[in-house]
Amino acid sequence: MQTLTLITGANRGMGFEIAKALGAHGQHILLGARNLDKGEAAAAQLRATGATVDAIQLDVTDPESVEAVTTKLTADYGQLDILINNAGATHDAHRAPSILPLNVIRDDFELNYFGVVNLTQHLIPLLKQAPHAKIINVTSMMGSLSQSLNPEAETFRASALGYQSSKAATNMFTIQLAKEFKNNAIPITVNSVDPGVVATGFGGGDPEAAKARGAKTPEMGASRTIELALSDDDVTATFSNDHGPVGW
Repeated sequence: MQTLTLITGANRGMGFEIAKALGAHGQHILLGARNLDKGEAAAAQLRATGATVDAIQLDVTDPESVEAVTTKLTADYGQLDILINNAGATHDAHRAPSILPLNVIRDDFELNYFGVVNLTQHLIPLLKQAPHAKIINVTSMMGSLSQSLNPEAETFRASALGYQSSKAATNMFTIQLAKEFKNNAIPITVNSVDPGVVATGFGGGDPEAAKARGAKTPEMGASRTIELALSDDDVTATFSNDHGPVGW
């Protein structure tokens, strides 16, 4: 039986690269996209390479969309092996925390934290039906409290209160959920991944300009998530990137 993997925000950028790599390894990919037409176009590209891919409309900030996906997966598959919470955005980059409007911070949390928590909670019953399941949360070193206090860290000068706080909150969700599952002998691992600064359209940025500043390619940014998704290890409650562990 193929490993069934749901990836959010997978019609472009890093999510697409994760889907492409895992599809090439024989996993059945559920390609989540807010815009179903764009999701279908991305899925068609991957199916042309021989991968098993189905596009699904999924907006993690929309409770009705999350409910619909849960109902569909329950009816069509009855279980889920891997959930990759990849969708994310920043609305507040480079604005000082003393003046950042609350509505902007809330927008960051709706997608990067509440959306992740809500979708994951809905899908846990399906993940419990798999012999060994995985939840991989794509967060960021920008959400690391220790790195934010480290003058030598590349993210030390970052100022994106909403984005950074939402990613720190998601890291705590990773820790608490992993502890709950381990304490109750539930075979689901939960880990956070830092992809680094990636040259995509993330946050409305220019991929080429980001690449010129030394940003990673989407393939490079996806590498640690792909590694975790393919690993047979039962590592859980970790925060890492392609260089190794990242401080919480």
